[in-house]
Amino acid sequence: MKMIRAIIRPEKEDEVRAALEQAGLVGLTKLAVSGRGKQGGIQVGSARYDELPKTMLLLVVEDGEADRAMTTIQQAAFTGNFGDGVIFVSEVEAAYTIRTAAPGL
Repeated sequence: MKMIRAIIRPEKEDEVRAALEQAGLVGLTKLAVSGRGKQGGIQVGSARYDELPKTMLLLVVEDGEADRAMTTIQQAAFTGNFGDGVIFVSEVEAAYTIRTAAPGL
């Protein structure tokens, strides 16, 4: 299994979530986060914003679904501007359902 952490623009969250649902990838967790990328924030007039609001989506998928999930997120979150986001993919050793203590999702 793979864990996908996608940090995206908050205004793209509904679009990304809908695209994931349409792709059959429905289980996810959403967090409001803030941060900055390589550009180091933004400058608007004389005001400098070091950290910007973002949304982090977390989802766990089977290994064979990871590429499809990443492509779906990339396409739905894309604006072509700095700050579109980033996707991290990592291995998941195990997952357990709390209610039943059963392995798997």
